[in-house]
Amino acid sequence: MQLPRNELLKGAEFRDTLARVIDLAERALQQWGVCCSDFLPPPELEECLKTFAPLSEVQVLAWGGYPQAERQRLALAHSSQTLTPEQVAVTALEIRGNFLFDPASHRDFLGALLGVGLTRDKFGDLLLVKDRGAQVLVVPEAVQTLETLLVSIRTVPVQVVPIPLEQLQVRPPQVKEMTTTEASLRLDAVASAGFGVSRSRMTELINSGEVKVNWRALLQPAKAVKSGDRITLRGKGRLEVGEVQITPKGRYRIQLRRYS
Repeated sequence: MQLPRNELLKGAEFRDTLARVIDLAERALQQWGVCCSDFLPPPELEECLKTFAPLSEVQVLAWGGYPQAERQRLALAHSSQTLTPEQVAVTALEIRGNFLFDPASHRDFLGALLGVGLTRDKFGDLLLVKDRGAQVLVVPEAVQTLETLLVSIRTVPVQVVPIPLEQLQVRPPQVKEMTTTEASLRLDAVASAGFGVSRSRMTELINSGEVKVNWRALLQPAKAVKSGDRITLRGKGRLEVGEVQITPKGRYRIQLRRYS
């Protein structure tokens, strides 16, 4: 079965990714099976889900190993079939080592995974486990490569061991609801209030690319945000912009939800 490819791709920001997912959808329809993409980052995931939402003949399920996973795979099937997370092939691995005297950062683990030849789309979220290593979600075909080639990180010998998804050490996000009143909807003003960082410091962070709006770096402190936008700051969590009201004095009363 052929999908309206040109119409679906029209105006797409992540055209190559969306084209690959369309290919998977057509294969799933032809074979009456389930086809899965590699791990997609949030902006690409969001565009694919939005594109496929109006199609009655295709159903899509996103799953990254646990409910709040940031990077997820897409499973595609005919709308008459049942899709469950168990049909999205995701394997959890634990990278075990004693990092007490030589701590490794998220970047160290990420570099090690890429260093054995994996591309970024072959693994999803990476969860640090204090001084004992990390846990990572991968496509099943990457398991043997990691078990064989990933033998050390920094100066620490490591062992790669598959674990059940239930053993993932995912910390439930802490949520804080707040309201701020600002003279404008400028990114630096809203993010400063939401993250509890000074306005001048927030401007520096935005200019240096540390702040993302809807998963994209936005190097414009004066850019206005809107209801529904998600603002992330490395090390500080995520801020969601809720309802925006104009006060009698012409200021903006903004509902914010902060996840940390």
